[in-house]
Amino acid sequence: MDFRTIFSAIGALTAALGLAMLLPAFADLVVGNEDWLVFLTASLITMIFGAGLWASSTGHKSDLNLRQAFLMTVSIWVVLTIFGALPLYMSNLDLSFTDAMFEAMSGITTTGSTVITTLDTTAPGILLWRGLLQWFGGLGVVVMAIAVLPMLRVGGMQMFRAEAFETPDKILPAAAQIATAMVIVYCILTFACAVAYWLAGMGAFDAVVHSLSTVATGGFSTRDASLGAFDQPAIHYVSVVFMILGALPFVLYVGMLQGSFGQLFRDSQVRLFLYLIGLATVIVVFVQLTGDIARGEEAFRHGLFSVVSIMTGSGFGVADFSAWGPLAVSLFFVVMFIGGCTGSTSCGIKIFRFQVLARDLYQHIREIVFPSLVYVKRYNGRPLPDTVSTSVQSFVFIYFSSFLLLAVLLSLSGLEPLDSLGAAATAISNVGPALSPELGPAGSFAGVSDVTKWLLTLGMLVGRLEVLMVLVLFTPRFWRA
Repeated sequence: MDFRTIFSAIGALTAALGLAMLLPAFADLVVGNEDWLVFLTASLITMIFGAGLWASSTGHKSDLNLRQAFLMTVSIWVVLTIFGALPLYMSNLDLSFTDAMFEAMSGITTTGSTVITTLDTTAPGILLWRGLLQWFGGLGVVVMAIAVLPMLRVGGMQMFRAEAFETPDKILPAAAQIATAMVIVYCILTFACAVAYWLAGMGAFDAVVHSLSTVATGGFSTRDASLGAFDQPAIHYVSVVFMILGALPFVLYVGMLQGSFGQLFRDSQVRLFLYLIGLATVIVVFVQLTGDIARGEEAFRHGLFSVVSIMTGSGFGVADFSAWGPLAVSLFFVVMFIGGCTGSTSCGIKIFRFQVLARDLYQHIREIVFPSLVYVKRYNGRPLPDTVSTSVQSFVFIYFSSFLLLAVLLSLSGLEPLDSLGAAATAISNVGPALSPELGPAGSFAGVSDVTKWLLTLGMLVGRLEVLMVLVLFTPRFWRA
């Protein structure tokens, strides 16, 4: 296997990450915090490594084959996490290497779990860096969903390659152009979110950091109480709007830029996603009213916010839903796995795959009842190939198998069985908070063991890279020439 193309891509992205570290360095320098030296040092180390790796590998051009694409994607996430952890490890927070890696992986996978319990007094550089990690991670997920996963045919994503590149109504002529257009959309949404937060009453710095993690559906906040620290209801509603926008297919936004304004709402994935949010919100509001937990607009706002936050994988919190009773906790456990739309920054299995499973089940039932009837499965009006169905079924099976295995390992590492299930679900679905009071929206992962943190770190990586991309590297045949 020729590694030069892989090293070139990793080097360029690592150097870019090092350059981005100058932003939090400037933020600390402005307020007179000595951590600006930490970020400057980490930036130089990261840029030197990245530039050196790129320079030693550049000049060689070759098309990526499938094996190289798998290895490059996983390697990029691991390498960027290691260097993203550098300023966290070197800062005045006194984080161990394990904690720094956990926090960086949580950031770059847009999970939102944290081991930092002093956010209210943490220097602005660290807070901005956490937001930037999530922003870069969300951007990487969007580009990966349209440029890498369809090529690798992971979890039925080849269906979206057909839609984007091989049909007469393709949006733009090449994957690079689509990726560029989605980056522009991503930046526009981030800027609009920051302005909306500021207009709703949030300070300028808080607005910027929260916009980075909101559009990325990441969930890192500048406060220990997350968005619950802000009393203005308008801030909560702004967050809901942009969490939803971040969980919709970005390729459809590109279509809107090309004039296809109705395309977003004609997509069956989008419609089902919004319907499920509405249904889950009604149930959670009912739970709050009957349990005398909250009343009126507050019950609606807390219910809507919590449902959107968990379903999109953002993980922000305005209320501790772990105290709302077993029905609410069970509902949140389910929506953790559902996630948002394919081709978005959100997490989970994704709406599209549940739609494919439903169509497969419907076809199977019809074949039992009407053996001679020919049924053509369709998605958004297009035929759904059997290869997509097989890929989705395999993905979902391995996804839940990985979840159960992680839950068992977490239980063996010292977590209580129910905590293990919640922590495994939140890690592999990249949601952030678990379901218990200690690990939920009002808690953190600071108190768990190092073994548990490493297991969760691995779970976040596996979940973010769609499970199969990581597992395939452990097959002996992958490394054979």
